Amino acid sequence: MSPEQTFTALIADDEAPMRDLLRARLQAVWPELQIVAEAANGLQAVELGEQHKPDIAFLDIRMPGMSGIEAARQLYRHSQIVFATAYDQYALDAFQQGALDYLLKPVSAERLATTCARLRSRLEASRQPGPAAAAAPPQDIGQQLAQLTALLENKGKATAEERPKNGYLRWIQAQVGASLRMVSTREVLFFQSDEKYTRVQTATSEFLIRKTLKELLDELDPDEFWRIHRSTLVRVDAIAEVSRDLRGRQMLRLKGHAGELEVSRNHSYLFQQM
Repeated sequence: MSPEQTFTALIADDEAPMRDLLRARLQAVWPELQIVAEAANGLQAVELGEQHKPDIAFLDIRMPGMSGIEAARQLYRHSQIVFATAYDQYALDAFQQGALDYLLKPVSAERLATTCARLRSRLEASRQPGPAAAAAPPQDIGQQLAQLTALLENKGKATAEERPKNGYLRWIQAQVGASLRMVSTREVLFFQSDEKYTRVQTATSEFLIRKTLKELLDELDPDEFWRIHRSTLVRVDAIAEVSRDLRGRQMLRLKGHAGELEVSRNHSYLFQQM
């Protein structure tokens, strides 16, 4: 590809493993694309975006300080915007609009290749003289971003009962050595606080993540995960049996797990028949 056809990109995500994963997959599907900057939050994304003016900005939606959508409202005039989200509902409700692209986490190579092909076509057309260079009016994109900001704020205020079922967290990102492991919430048997980390237990593996139980409670479907103790969340359909020990405590036995989990008195109402 000739120099005048080389395009640049910014990646913004508050989790370094996700930036690494997206960078690696971009290099695989679009090796000519130059990643000129990486940001760990929305404020950095705006600062680096104004400095480098990349052709494309890949922005995680939920970042500390400033969301990806808020950052996009300052970057869209000189950059094509692609959002990354772990929430299906955002994709369904908000991003089925021609001027905006989204990637659902974990980013699949196939979806990324499709998005990159569309971006390359737009950018190449924008560098051609005449009508072929026409793009969606910036004010239209600005209006869409304003609407998305309002949608994001409204969803943030929604109670657990009001949130759509497919808007809940579907994947857990766990660092394993130098690699990122994507764990489906359907694989998780329980989450348990472990000092400054949270233990994620599946039938075959155990991981440690930095998310707190409080954060997980806000993101997981309450119909699928119950808090049975101040330090434990359990997947309901993983429960095989509830019994009482010699001290009268309620204990859970889970499918695919040898140990037992204690139910605290404050949460014993979940099993009222006992």
